[in-house]
Amino acid sequence: MHLNPILAAMGGYPLAEIQMRARSLRQAGRPLIDFSIGDPREPTPEFIRAALKQAVPTVSQYPTTVGLAELREAIAGYLHRRFDVSVDSGSQVIPTTGSKEGIFHTPFAFVEPGAGQGVVYGTPGYPVYERGARFAGAVVDPVRLGGDFVLRAADISEESWERARLVWSCSPHNPTGAITSGNELADLLKRSRAEGAWFLSDECYVDLYEDDAPGSVLQVAGPDLTGTLAFYSCSKRSGMTGYRSGAIIGDAEAIAALVNLRAGAGVAPPEFVQSAAVAAWSDDDHAAERRAIFANKRAVLRKAFEALELPVVGSTAALYLWVAVDDDVAVTMQLLERGVVVSPGRVFGAGGEGYIRLALVPTIDECEHAVDVLVECLGS
Repeated sequence: MHLNPILAAMGGYPLAEIQMRARSLRQAGRPLIDFSIGDPREPTPEFIRAALKQAVPTVSQYPTTVGLAELREAIAGYLHRRFDVSVDSGSQVIPTTGSKEGIFHTPFAFVEPGAGQGVVYGTPGYPVYERGARFAGAVVDPVRLGGDFVLRAADISEESWERARLVWSCSPHNPTGAITSGNELADLLKRSRAEGAWFLSDECYVDLYEDDAPGSVLQVAGPDLTGTLAFYSCSKRSGMTGYRSGAIIGDAEAIAALVNLRAGAGVAPPEFVQSAAVAAWSDDDHAAERRAIFANKRAVLRKAFEALELPVVGSTAALYLWVAVDDDVAVTMQLLERGVVVSPGRVFGAGGEGYIRLALVPTIDECEHAVDVLVECLGS
């Protein structure tokens, strides 16, 4: 069978392979506590589910690419409450079918295939930055992150800056939970503008944090949001992973280009999902409740690694604990045999070796049980 050579070269999605293995163990009757995939199990708030049910139409029709006006207005309202920024809901906001889909497709609007244009991103990082760049025909420019796992403008080589067409940042960071400061975001945006590159800020975890709330590139971009796009999601903030509901906010010229691209791809979210998202973006209380749940899980799991004297790096936000170990693959396999599923850091790219990632997905009781397994297994 002949495949697109890019697809053949990249192989399977690493996290999907881990999840398939865990599923096969479950089917064999093995009880597992699964920290490998960031898919929380807390129920989606009832008011969000009710909004979706009420919006299911008698007659099904295609959604528009620009989305419902009330959804774009709800997102703009959230951004004003959360970041004290004002955006034009008519020209600076577009809904997506989850942030992952939007992240993957965005390079197709801005990269000239085969022209040597670069897409810069930090590694370890979210694998979709690389995948979208490769399929769009870009040169991939991964930047190995330093010990705090924050991407800074000075980390990017002059050669990479010269060919950069897109520059990705992720804060709070997946997989480490590290936070990029407002000044660091401003520096990345300033240099991107100077080099004629679009600065893309993945902020889908921005409402999951322990102490100080992470900022947004929208706060340092100016009212026109020139040269930048920010990516958001209802998945973790509102427990809507299966709804596939996200948004892109930014430069009106870039949003118009994305509308044009996306109209031809048929990726507009269903309007009943958009109605559920209106409810989600319009309410902050449920997000605070979920934030507290994840903080409690993080605190429970930290006890194990403190007892083991294993460093927890970053991990103050997002949905993850990032833990230094001797051999991430060996530790992953060792824990799997004891019924605890984690992700080896190397699946997130160069620089992830020697770390494991735990997604704060299992229940508090399961986290408590996992502490016992972790201490017993890794302490021996």
